[in-house]
Amino acid sequence: MTPPISVQPVVMAGGSGTRLWPLSRAAFPKQFLVLTTDHRSLFQQAVQRLAAVAGAGFDVAPPLTVGNEEHRFMVLDQIRECGIEPGQLLLEPMGRNTAPAMTLAALAALEGGANPVLVVTPADHVIPDQARFNATLQRAIREAASGAIVVLGVRPTQPETGYGYILGEGEGGREAAAQAVLQFVEKPDLAT
Repeated sequence: MTPPISVQPVVMAGGSGTRLWPLSRAAFPKQFLVLTTDHRSLFQQAVQRLAAVAGAGFDVAPPLTVGNEEHRFMVLDQIRECGIEPGQLLLEPMGRNTAPAMTLAALAALEGGANPVLVVTPADHVIPDQARFNATLQRAIREAASGAIVVLGVRPTQPETGYGYILGEGEGGREAAAQAVLQFVEKPDLAT
């Protein structure tokens, strides 16, 4: 019998909340707001999405959260409200963007000799189709367990200058199979 794949969820919750002002403020950023009809914050939805992957060959650890020092109590309270045991909380004295935060999370996940698959997600996404997301994430975890670095993306429906783009080697369809990433285009201008 194959042992379950060890998974360490990592929730990136260090955003400052400037894009949804005045609802979102530095003291209460977007990821901690309830913006959907299910009465859970975006952060709580992210934590529960990752916990839902457990079972079916996956051993999912409590979520490791990277967040701002000022929000530590909000993070812990909101995880507990979900009925999920909080995992390690890495606090940033100041935001330094995604790469340093992911590096800290990876180093923390390796403590004690563990070598889990890291599943890193921002804390501020809305994903309406949980079943489809779970199936996609489970495929991605299996690919990562075999040594790949996996990036999930959403096919754009219009030009957007506020987001980066992943250029894959194949066109793929709605449920594209894993494909090599050729390039990441960081927040292009409108013409690009």
